[in-house]
Amino acid sequence: MSTPQANNPLHGLTLETILTRLVAHYGWETLGGKISINCFTKEPGIASSLKFLRKTPWARKKVETLYLRTRFKNTA
Repeated sequence: MSTPQANNPLHGLTLETILTRLVAHYGWETLGGKISINCFTKEPGIASSLKFLRKTPWARKKVETLYLRTRFKNTA
């Protein structure tokens, strides 16, 4: 049995989890500055942003890249 996701650091994370952690870490204003898309700058919300990101591969890639580059504080 192969494990195609073995080297994927995002394996097991939902887009909602990724976005929620980024918003908690940066806030909408800073997140909109780092990734300039309207769903982060004009009336931002988790639900509307998820809807856009699920339909727009280039935007989702930017969010995933930022997530991987972000150094979150240890919560444990």
